[in-house]
Amino acid sequence: MPPSLLPMPTLLPNFSLRTHNTFGIDAVADLCLPVRGVDDLHALHAALLADPALRRLPRLVLGGGSNIVLTGDFHGLVLHSCSRGIDIVGQDAQRTLVRAAAGTGWHALVLWTLARQLGGLENLSLIPGTVGAAPIQNIGAYGVEVERHFHALTAFDLDSGSVFTLDRAACRFGYRDSIFKHGWRDRAVILDVTFTLPRLWVADLRYAELATALAGIAAPDMQQVSDAVIAIRQRKLPDPAVIGNAGSFFKNPLVSRATRDALLAHHPALVSHDQADGSTKLAAGWLIDQCGWKGRALGAAGVYHKQALVLVNLGGARGADVLQLALAIQADVLQRFGVQLEPEPIFV
Repeated sequence: MPPSLLPMPTLLPNFSLRTHNTFGIDAVADLCLPVRGVDDLHALHAALLADPALRRLPRLVLGGGSNIVLTGDFHGLVLHSCSRGIDIVGQDAQRTLVRAAAGTGWHALVLWTLARQLGGLENLSLIPGTVGAAPIQNIGAYGVEVERHFHALTAFDLDSGSVFTLDRAACRFGYRDSIFKHGWRDRAVILDVTFTLPRLWVADLRYAELATALAGIAAPDMQQVSDAVIAIRQRKLPDPAVIGNAGSFFKNPLVSRATRDALLAHHPALVSHDQADGSTKLAAGWLIDQCGWKGRALGAAGVYHKQALVLVNLGGARGADVLQLALAIQADVLQRFGVQLEPEPIFV
């Protein structure tokens, strides 16, 4: 490590990432900056201007580590979001604006809103990760994506040293996608996110499994919807604190309806959902299951026995093990169905 990097007191050398990625992969970052607020980032920007060696280092913005696969030690600078806090920042007859610091746990935010009878995020209960990561991935579950209730975010530009705000349109949300996976990747550090929650709440039960779970309740309230989502997730998905994983590993592929119809001719049980734009979303878990991967393993990485969409660390898995397993699954699905699966997590 260059001596010029050592004097900065907030930079932590040889920082273990094992407890900062939900796969539980043992890796080390050369340097880590715990980001507790914008002052830390202003100090870092000044250091970047003064130190060419620091400026040349690769960067990784890290929240809860629920959407990354570490393929080895990270020879660069990790910016770890540690800020916490939630506040109501606006309210009128139609909506309530809630702002949360980037390092706040996502599920902690959902519970906070429910405790105040603020609905909208209940379908996204128990998703791992932080608030700052939610718009990056445009997280979604059970018929709702974070985009629906997104209002704006504040972020810091590491290149210019300025603070800026983006509204929903500027974030360019897509399916598990946003501008932060492209032009702003590892350049912008999200500071906080503001959500708009409706005063007139209506349960969203369009997702069939959720509707079935609540079929015995005439008019479920937001807490009951959240409880049902949590029960479904706990039944199907492993707890990262017990079995290392990154949740759903592959995106549900979008194909044309003509492609879907052609697949249906050979696979009548194919699971698909028509989209508003005319495309069709296939169930990646079903495709993987049909290829016989549920419960199988390659070395220390495996496919969860209850949900084929989830890859797990069976103990001591390296990023290379997870990558090998993912590539094998992709190859099998492509060969059998002609569909290319795309991973959700980022390989680092």
